[in-house]
Amino acid sequence: MRASRALAVAAAACVAVGLSAPLAAAGGDNNQNTGPINISVNPQAVHPGGILTITVQGCNRGGTVSSSVFPTTNLSGNQGGRATATARVNDNATPGQYHLSVRCNDNPQVATQQFTVLPARGAQGGLGGSVGPSSTEMALGGGLVAAAAVGGTLFIARRRRVISGKV
Repeated sequence: MRASRALAVAAAACVAVGLSAPLAAAGGDNNQNTGPINISVNPQAVHPGGILTITVQGCNRGGTVSSSVFPTTNLSGNQGGRATATARVNDNATPGQYHLSVRCNDNPQVATQQFTVLPARGAQGGLGGSVGPSSTEMALGGGLVAAAAVGGTLFIARRRRVISGKV
């Protein structure tokens, strides 16, 4: 009786595996490199020197991302069929629309995605040293230096008299 139960369980397991094998074969791009699809660029618009994050599906074995405004970058990680790359836009990139190209390893297909380079932002500084002092500021500064010199001389002369006892 025990042997017949074990045989029934083994037969049921074989049937379950046998029936699920065609489903696994039909659904499965899990181990195949289908090429780059669903490319997303974040942010879509960036200033020169800014960072772009590119996310791609379909590059299960990695790949590369390239553009004319940043160096070729490798896709890394494969979480849930998504690979990512981080690229820094060149500081001297001119504003305008650009395309990036994604190519998976082991697959000749190339997919592109558009992004925008915005005009460069200048330094948000003030005048800070770019303007010299005016004649009023020079006169005021000279007067303060002269007052400090006279005051220091009087202090030292008065202190010398007090120390020697001749007040």
